[in-house]
Amino acid sequence: MRISSSRARHAAATHRAAAIACALGALGALQACSSGPQPVAEVGSAAYALMPAAGQDPNARRDYQIGPLDVLTISVFQEEDLSLEEVPVDASGSIIFPLIGQITVAGLSSAEVSKLIAEKLGERFLVNPQVSVLIKTSVSQKVTVDGEVKEAGVYPLQGDTSLLQAVAMAKGVSAVAKVEQVVVFRTIGNTRYAAMFDLGAIQSGSAADPQIRADDIVIVGTSGRKVFMRNLLAIAPTLTTGFVAIQQIAR
Repeated sequence: MRISSSRARHAAATHRAAAIACALGALGALQACSSGPQPVAEVGSAAYALMPAAGQDPNARRDYQIGPLDVLTISVFQEEDLSLEEVPVDASGSIIFPLIGQITVAGLSSAEVSKLIAEKLGERFLVNPQVSVLIKTSVSQKVTVDGEVKEAGVYPLQGDTSLLQAVAMAKGVSAVAKVEQVVVFRTIGNTRYAAMFDLGAIQSGSAADPQIRADDIVIVGTSGRKVFMRNLLAIAPTLTTGFVAIQQIAR
């Protein structure tokens, strides 16, 4: 038995309309799922008490220990020949410094290395040397940036690093990021803590930019509304075709 072309068009249009309804239902379910419970984290002043702003964290560099393959900048006051822009730490955790030779620096802070070099120079070569050591590049100290960023990954800390700078390492947030819900996880002792920050407020200057420490994990949240709109736009051509078909049936 042959089905008339009119009835065939009607069946096809009905099938398309059902497919569209199904797609929209799936999007609604996605939006509902994305608005589930958020990670338990400190917010507001409690978040900043736990993870202070850049430049206000007295422990930010105290815990920093130089490791193999880091690069140091060493300056000796009024001694240009002893001031070096890049001093690599080798795989064994040592550096080679003029006049002194090999020095083991792995596991020491920059202040401790400064004191060590000054003592060795003062023993035979200089009177009261003033030595400054900075961490130019850190390979052993890393931060993990994940969630709704463009390039999630593990990144080396380049000296002092703020939350905004850590997100920038991951090429910024994605189109569906929920910038007001950026969580930083940090392990202190044997306890893991979490604090939530508003990246939008930090970017606008209305909130401080917290200091990131080695081994922190930064997670940028997902906006259910943005996901819904992105997927809705993706099926927009199908929606238009379906609505035209429905209008034709109605006639």
